[in-house]
Amino acid sequence: MSGVWGNKLKVSIFGESHGPAIGVTLHNLPAGIRLDEDAILKEMARRAPGSSDLTTPRKEKDQPEIVSGYLDGQTTGAPLTAVIWNTNTRSKDYSQMKRLMRPGQADYPGRMRYDGFADYRGSGHFSGRITAPLVFAGAIAKGWLAERGIRIGAHVLSIEKIYDRQYTLEDELTTELLQKWASEQLPLFEEEVRPDMEEAIYAAKQAEDSVGGVVETIVSGVPAGYGNPFFDSVEATLAHLIFSVPATKGLEFGSGFDIAAMRGSQANDAYYYDTNGNVKTKTNHNGGIIGGITYGMPIVFRTAIKPPASIGQDQETIDIESGENTTMETHGRHDPCIVPRVIPVLEAVTALALMDLILVKEGIEFAKS
Repeated sequence: MSGVWGNKLKVSIFGESHGPAIGVTLHNLPAGIRLDEDAILKEMARRAPGSSDLTTPRKEKDQPEIVSGYLDGQTTGAPLTAVIWNTNTRSKDYSQMKRLMRPGQADYPGRMRYDGFADYRGSGHFSGRITAPLVFAGAIAKGWLAERGIRIGAHVLSIEKIYDRQYTLEDELTTELLQKWASEQLPLFEEEVRPDMEEAIYAAKQAEDSVGGVVETIVSGVPAGYGNPFFDSVEATLAHLIFSVPATKGLEFGSGFDIAAMRGSQANDAYYYDTNGNVKTKTNHNGGIIGGITYGMPIVFRTAIKPPASIGQDQETIDIESGENTTMETHGRHDPCIVPRVIPVLEAVTALALMDLILVKEGIEFAKS
């Protein structure tokens, strides 16, 4: 089982949902980066469970404890490791997972992959809880990118069949908008759809069911020229991390699948010089990336998030020990919709991907003062 990602910036995650702790190590983090601890804690709180009745009632403080690579408020250049202690586990809720394979969960494939030795409690290392260390690491990357004028924001595009509007080039990722989105469980462009989205989540929760949705992520301020063709393209780098986030089932950049119905005359993003002599494009159907490399326009992508698999309804499954067909109910504390809590995770992995691409190109060893 590999828990390591990255080229220049290497990210290593560890731990299980119901183990003593989870955590992350960042290798090759430039020395001299000042960490905004308040900003990091705010990011952690956005993802943390128990923040509202739209999410799981499990409560965890998600307080990261930095144990290496950090001194006097700055990174030292040594591997930076943070530990998050698990303080509110109820492993008895998962005792039947030794033999009953939950539909939609990783129980069966994980059992087959690791010969029955994988930690089944709370889904173990497959759990979305392991995204908490990613949010910590991503918060560091977001701060580093912000100093370079790069901003990352995401909003709920849809819950079930209820839609917000998509981002347009007329929209600006202002500090006020990003702060507003970060303070909301369901960040939106159009506030009037909020009650319907909330009602869809409450209705699923009442029915002991769940709903999914789509998150749209926007990145502004990335200059032209970052990325590579083919295997280390910006899309490939982002996709690697985005599909590592549990519950991700789809991803599209720019106009996505809709671009397949366009002609080239429509899909091509025409270049022009603005009044300041900067190169822009009149449209952004390609989502800020051509040939695997950024061209200075906002990076835009949408991520499909499936409904949480753990629901209270009776479901058909198998008893792996007896070899019989059976039914089961999934007990425990689960999210009726994971979309609100996945937003900071998607922003975090986006930041890590972009930071790695920049470090690869620029070979930065020390933070710029």
